[in-house]
Amino acid sequence: MLYSEKVMDHFTNPRNVGVIDDADGVGEVGNAKCGDIMKIYLKIENDIIVDVKFNTFGCGSAIASSSMATEMIKGRRVDEALELTNKAVVEALDGLPPAKVHCSVLAEEAVKKAIKDYYDKNGIEYDHSLFPDCGNCEHCHN
Repeated sequence: MLYSEKVMDHFTNPRNVGVIDDADGVGEVGNAKCGDIMKIYLKIENDIIVDVKFNTFGCGSAIASSSMATEMIKGRRVDEALELTNKAVVEALDGLPPAKVHCSVLAEEAVKKAIKDYYDKNGIEYDHSLFPDCGNCEHCHN
């Protein structure tokens, strides 16, 4: 498998690794098939993501996807971060092998779960269609 220089860079020198103890939003996702687990922590002030950290247990592509996703949402407004797609993560990494694209999907899902957690903790109204796979929302199951 050939990895781009950006994938290798974000794997060997991942950005924003760690935990935010008093995070405003936390999103955890996992893929049982490949064993990857991603956890993203957000610190939000005035609707801006002022800090973001991640902990990922998984392959190089999962770590690189997490690292790139955090870089892409840091300093952005929450609604802008919600627009992050796995396709944008893959493009920013100059591509991923087809068998590893699911890693970028996990990164997108972890960011969305963290934002949903922030909305829920703060009683912020949101469009439930933005989180179709949240799994714990009565709005989606009626």
